[in-house]
Amino acid sequence: MAMVTTDAAATTAAMEKPPDAEKPDYASYNGASAADGGAVARTRGGSGGGGVVDSVVARWRREDMLDKSPLALHAAAAVFAFIALVLVASNQHGDWMQFGRYQEYKYLLAIAALAVLYSLAQATRHIFRIRRGVDPVPEPTGRVLDFVGDQAVAYLLMSALSAAVPITNRMRSAVVNTFTDATAAAISMAFFAFVALALSAVVSGYKLSKQTYM
Repeated sequence: MAMVTTDAAATTAAMEKPPDAEKPDYASYNGASAADGGAVARTRGGSGGGGVVDSVVARWRREDMLDKSPLALHAAAAVFAFIALVLVASNQHGDWMQFGRYQEYKYLLAIAALAVLYSLAQATRHIFRIRRGVDPVPEPTGRVLDFVGDQAVAYLLMSALSAAVPITNRMRSAVVNTFTDATAAAISMAFFAFVALALSAVVSGYKLSKQTYM
């Protein structure tokens, strides 16, 4: 009977024990978490500032590349078109191997000459703009000129290529000689000039879309 009474008293004491006594001490953990949280917050703040700087630098680089790319593309187009012009104009080997006997090659020669003049004029303009900081053509008109001019000359180059490729393929299927090799090389150079002007048209179109009129 006494043992039963003792067990009952022990059970009653355990039930009356305050609940706080069984809780573990989280004070040290809370302190560590607070310190870690502050460190994480400081780290995030620092990385956020670095991210802003990186984005600004990336934007400057992108704008600088967009500013200088028209010069490089027009210079490349002028070089390729000039090589095509020289190859066609010098392709005279007598008899049927005279470029002047074919309207397609005369058309290619004329468009290559136009591409050389246009690309050189645009490259000279961009050199003046980069060195002097002033565009000879006013800003809104200059961007429209870049976009329309690049597209127009690129389209003319493509039309000349479309005219010259079929007749060249027919000739090369029958005979391969200096004349057909020169015409094939001229077509390749004209195509590279087209690609350069097409890329320049994409860049000028992007600039035109970002232009503000206020």
